[in-house]
Amino acid sequence: MSTDAVLRELLVRRLDHWLPAALHRARRATLALAYAGGDATGAEEALRVVAEFADRLRGRRLTVLVVADDGTDLPVRLGAAEAALPADVAVHLVPGGPDRLPVALKAAGAAGAPLLTVADGADPDPVLLAAAASGRPAELLLVTAPGRSLRPALTDAGFPLVTEVELVPDGDGPARLLGYGTGSDHGLEAVKEALWAVDEYAGVRYRDPADPQGRLLDISLDPEPGPLRRELLAELARSGPRTVTELRRFATTSTVYRAADVNRALASLLASGAVTRDPEHGRLGGDVTISAVPTAGSFA
Repeated sequence: MSTDAVLRELLVRRLDHWLPAALHRARRATLALAYAGGDATGAEEALRVVAEFADRLRGRRLTVLVVADDGTDLPVRLGAAEAALPADVAVHLVPGGPDRLPVALKAAGAAGAPLLTVADGADPDPVLLAAAASGRPAELLLVTAPGRSLRPALTDAGFPLVTEVELVPDGDGPARLLGYGTGSDHGLEAVKEALWAVDEYAGVRYRDPADPQGRLLDISLDPEPGPLRRELLAELARSGPRTVTELRRFATTSTVYRAADVNRALASLLASGAVTRDPEHGRLGGDVTISAVPTAGSFA
């Protein structure tokens, strides 16, 4: 399975959560899918997911924008998927690349209502990011080449919660950097869950940009905690003692890991003597304070 296939599965999983919430929240919503050439079959998968929610679309209006140059057969392929959609869904195919998104979103009147944008192969252009952030609420999945962090650009655009991860395929295929921006804690956790739930035999591994050692991670429901241990130790060194609740928040907002992964990493660090806890005994609850041992770097 390629990085394209992993991204398609991630989109399907996100839509399964985002679409019913968006339809419950507002009478209109927009799904924008933009592709810089390459594989635009994610749009077909997305339309099939939308069709599964036909009964919830009554009295609502969903606009689906597909911005792509994927050959002459794309309108035919999308047309076949569109045929299964109710009249409440309007699908618009816009020729071009992700740089056309701002104009397409403005023409669709996407601002001020739920908006999920996928920009595959796009640069973190401020105009594009601002357009994607114009929804209320807004979410963005941005896929680009690795080499720089997407976090500053997404934050500056108005996405207060951001995560990013490199997708590294086996073999000679290029790695890709996925950034996700949102204002929803629930959305962030849902994307984290989806990241670790995609096909673990995909031939793709993850790299957490926050991990200074850049270790590759197998996709698994129980991801290897080594990088998270190092990142927790680094956070404790920067900020001093932190409660388990604070460290869970740090993992959610600053690493590729989930809050649920923190206790497992902390248990390992406590067993190795890299950190201490207060109180010393009892359940590792949210109010337990964790402190780094000064020589803890050798335990990571």
